[in-house]
Amino acid sequence: MPRIAIEQPSQTDIGAIHAVLSQTYWSPGIPREIVARAFANSTCALARDDVGALIGFARLVTDKSTFAWLADVIVLPGHEGQGLARAMVRALRSHPELQGLRRWLLATKDAHGVYAPLGFAPIAAPERYMEIKLAAPYGRASS
Repeated sequence: MPRIAIEQPSQTDIGAIHAVLSQTYWSPGIPREIVARAFANSTCALARDDVGALIGFARLVTDKSTFAWLADVIVLPGHEGQGLARAMVRALRSHPELQGLRRWLLATKDAHGVYAPLGFAPIAAPERYMEIKLAAPYGRASS
């Protein structure tokens, strides 16, 4: 039975997280040191198998007062379809330090069906939101 915990990843975990994140559509080629810093400065939910190996992760960027940005929710290959993504999000949503936040946001290209049952919905007024997006993330040209 997989275990979900709110905890910071170990250096070994960071290696596994980097290997997966660097292949995603939203973070292709992300350097390991950026992954390590991002997770160190986030509240993390980690899913582990019966022997303690990392099988999923999610991170939340938050002020722990009003706002949270859910990012990098991933279940490792071979462990999909067990409800781990939703379990990690539920663990974050129920964490005592994260109660009373008035807004949780996320961005997804293809996993709306994962998040909708957890209460996420399309932004009601997207015209109110803006972004700055660098053409060359991580200090180099993107491919």
